[in-house]
Amino acid sequence: MRNALKNLVRPLAFGAALLAFGHVPAQAAAKIQRVVSPGGIEAWLVQDATVPLVAMQFAFTGGSAQDPADKPGVAQLMADNLDEGAGDLDSNAYHERLERRAIQMNFTVTRDQIRGSLRMLKDNRDEAFDLLRLALTAPRFDAEPLERVRAQTISILRRESVTPGSIAGNKFFAAGFPNHPYAHSPRGTLESVPTITADDLRTYREKVFARDGLTVAVVGDIDAEALGQLLDKTFGTLPAKGTLAPVPDVTIATGDNRIFVPLDVPQTNILFGGPSIKRDDPDFMAAYIVNHIIGGGSLSSRLYHEVREKRGLVYSVSTSLWWMDKTSIFLGNTATRADRANETADRIAAELKRIADDGPTQQELDEAKSYLKGSQMVALDSSTKFAGALLQYQLDKLGIDYLDRRPAIIDAVTLDDAKRVAKKIWSHQLLTVSVGRPPAEAATPKPIKN
Repeated sequence: MRNALKNLVRPLAFGAALLAFGHVPAQAAAKIQRVVSPGGIEAWLVQDATVPLVAMQFAFTGGSAQDPADKPGVAQLMADNLDEGAGDLDSNAYHERLERRAIQMNFTVTRDQIRGSLRMLKDNRDEAFDLLRLALTAPRFDAEPLERVRAQTISILRRESVTPGSIAGNKFFAAGFPNHPYAHSPRGTLESVPTITADDLRTYREKVFARDGLTVAVVGDIDAEALGQLLDKTFGTLPAKGTLAPVPDVTIATGDNRIFVPLDVPQTNILFGGPSIKRDDPDFMAAYIVNHIIGGGSLSSRLYHEVREKRGLVYSVSTSLWWMDKTSIFLGNTATRADRANETADRIAAELKRIADDGPTQQELDEAKSYLKGSQMVALDSSTKFAGALLQYQLDKLGIDYLDRRPAIIDAVTLDDAKRVAKKIWSHQLLTVSVGRPPAEAATPKPIKN
């Protein structure tokens, strides 16, 4: 939980090095190596000695879907405490080691994984990996930092309880995935977080942190032999297999359901979505391209043109595809005046129906394909982003040559493919959550207080 603050306090030399390492050469994509350590731990590596830095991204299968049913938030609270003391180092001593060596370490939680990142100067890599080893294998979960982090988490949850976007997201997943682990927010609830104990954190760590659920990607100034040795030292003592509870496949519940949550805020936040297709579906790239046409292309998208430019209902609107281990959805969001919220939701639904009925045009398809091919390497413009992409490609089982194959996969999508997939995904009914003032109340001026 100190990461946001500690990342601002870095030696000048390290900050300059980060700027120098901001660019990752496009040709690096052709140099992805599959490294297998002597102990059998696998990682993808892009070796680049442009500057003496190393960035690693890793993930353990599990995430908040493995939280106890009556204690959502265990995974997040555990992750937030991993760097709050480990081994014989208490919280202060552990952070002093991180800061003295300008080591960046972060942990995040999704519904399916606990992810971590590590970035350091080459000369400090042994100490950085050793500190990570301690965090993963011997976290202390001492009372003082645990209560401090718990208080910070509760403060965030209270703020989210009056934030339109957070309310909409929590309500959307709760309504879309009732009685499923995906229903609850990874951060937990104001009711559950106070009940989580240090033993809950230990139990969660022991069942999730295992080598069979580990995925690793590394970019930077390190060779395969050195990386293999560090992988074994860092992860080699973890159990071979985790003890994860089964999580069932699920399809989002929609039923043309519109949910309204009253909140006295200037604008109404609208979140909408429905079922999509999985990442391993042969039609996924066609769906990805059509989503770009609908709402992924920002100023060039259909929804932006129809809802913002033509009618002035919103400032911005966007959509994206979300794929998880047990489901896939498309998700969109926007915000508008309360008295125009229903009209906005109707226009969005109508535009999605139009793309489902008619599909995109050939021009839209060609322009989207050109953009998506050209933007990929621009998006991977830092070591951390590149490592994150390599991690995701592994999690998605796309193959180590995916970046080489991606342009051809995009080019292979035909207009018939795009029309078929548009009907397959966007003809479904929507789940829409609106958070804001009731339209009737918004249309009535509030009295001026003396």
